[in-house]
Amino acid sequence: MPLPSNPDSIFLGGLFALALLAACSVASEIVLPMVLAFTLKLLLQPIFRILEQLRVPKAVAALALILALFATIVGLGTAISGPARDWAAKVPDGVPRLEDRMSFLRLPISTSQQFLQQIENIGATGAQPGSAGPLGGALLATIFAGTRSFASGLFTTVLFLYFLLVSGDTFLRRLVEILPRFSSKRQAVEISQQIENDISAYLVTISIMNAVVGVATALVMWLTGVGDPILWGTLAFLLNYAPILGPAVGVVVFLFAGLLSIETLWQALLPAALYLGVHLLEGEIATPLLLARRFTLNPVLVIFSLVFWFWMWGIPGAILSVPMLAIAKIICDRVRPFAALGHFLEG
Repeated sequence: MPLPSNPDSIFLGGLFALALLAACSVASEIVLPMVLAFTLKLLLQPIFRILEQLRVPKAVAALALILALFATIVGLGTAISGPARDWAAKVPDGVPRLEDRMSFLRLPISTSQQFLQQIENIGATGAQPGSAGPLGGALLATIFAGTRSFASGLFTTVLFLYFLLVSGDTFLRRLVEILPRFSSKRQAVEISQQIENDISAYLVTISIMNAVVGVATALVMWLTGVGDPILWGTLAFLLNYAPILGPAVGVVVFLFAGLLSIETLWQALLPAALYLGVHLLEGEIATPLLLARRFTLNPVLVIFSLVFWFWMWGIPGAILSVPMLAIAKIICDRVRPFAALGHFLEG
């Protein structure tokens, strides 16, 4: 493996990487929509190519794909809004029932709360114990702030996505034209084609498998008596895009849903247990078999990437962590000075 022989190159590369990550953090309101739009472009690229072969104008095809994407999102949101509202109404009345069923956890939870309260009191300056504002107010403020950020980020993402679909090939051609050597031109084309093929295949495969998980989860919720299979299937479909973190949240959510809706304790545990079984079958058997021929990634680095980008960008960062890591590996494999790093990223 070719390794840099000049230590200055290593240090300069490290400083550049740190500066790039700092810029991604500071300018997250712009960088995150750009990355998300590029990822959505790769997801929609196979359908866009089919529309191009059918002689559909690029502008019309891009607009149709974006409208279809939003129609799907709005349709799912409309379908699950009613059941979600009903479950939200059940939560206040179901809290005492959950406390009775999980009474064995009351002592460790209260001990943890007392410990955290003591830490807050130690770190507080001039505030009396218990004088902090209610958690609900902070939660509502966070939700409203997140909603404003989501609205602005959504508009930016759609804008970037439209022009990437319409003019992405033109951008690549201009990049190839300014490269000085023919080998560099060919290398740029090969990298772009491999990124498009492999990442598009990855995203399409993951979306199909997530849909299968959603259908299986909806069936499980219907058979176990929880009800509202569309709501739980959609939730499982969305959570499965975030590796590790999403399924973990799903297990907790389905555990509480079972405890709220099913009387018998062992039957109340079935929804979460069956969901975990479905996820293990998909994550450990089906998806690796389908994706192993495309590329494999170092599982330790996948976890590191997931944690880092979740810390950097939250849930969107966790969803984008694996595609970004895969793109980095494809580029490193094709650029000789980074070949050792690409080998390190190999699964």
